[in-house]
Amino acid sequence: MSKILAFIYDEMADFELTFATYVAGRWMEKELVTIAYEDKVVVSKSGVRYSPHITIKEALDLEDIDGIIIPGGWNDETRPELHELLNKLNDENKFLAAICAGPLYLAKAGVLDNKKFTTTLTKEFLVEEKKDDPFNWVNYEEKNVVRDGNIITAIGNAFIDFGMEIFDYYKVFDDPEFGITKEELAKEYKGL
Repeated sequence: MSKILAFIYDEMADFELTFATYVAGRWMEKELVTIAYEDKVVVSKSGVRYSPHITIKEALDLEDIDGIIIPGGWNDETRPELHELLNKLNDENKFLAAICAGPLYLAKAGVLDNKKFTTTLTKEFLVEEKKDDPFNWVNYEEKNVVRDGNIITAIGNAFIDFGMEIFDYYKVFDDPEFGITKEELAKEYKGL
């Protein structure tokens, strides 16, 4: 069974992660593997505690990875092993999905340089917070979800659309046996 990685870290916005991982595990029957910098419990912004399956360094040795999901959050610590993993997956044309502030990790790794993207972050926020700005804003699109090749990005409150786009990446909606469109399924989960 192929694997989808989910990067977990202290102060992540875990609600942005859960629907996308639910879609991957339930309908796509992928093995979900949580990864972190260290083999220790991380605490999300909501206070929920998560344990990683493996470290990012260990994930670098996995062969059967389909992609990675990165939630947003209040901690933007990046380490070389995360950059290495993101670049490896990108070079292999695996999907890289990041939501809210999560695209910051992709930008810092250099994989967004020539890709269209969206994010909840703004230039002004990065200046205000005195943070480095790794984004190529020429490629920014003010949309809920943007997919450019193997890269999927979304704003934080579009977590259902984010999950649907990951699902769509696998062309599940193209299968007539699935029996529901992307828009219909999104409406169902949004209660519309």
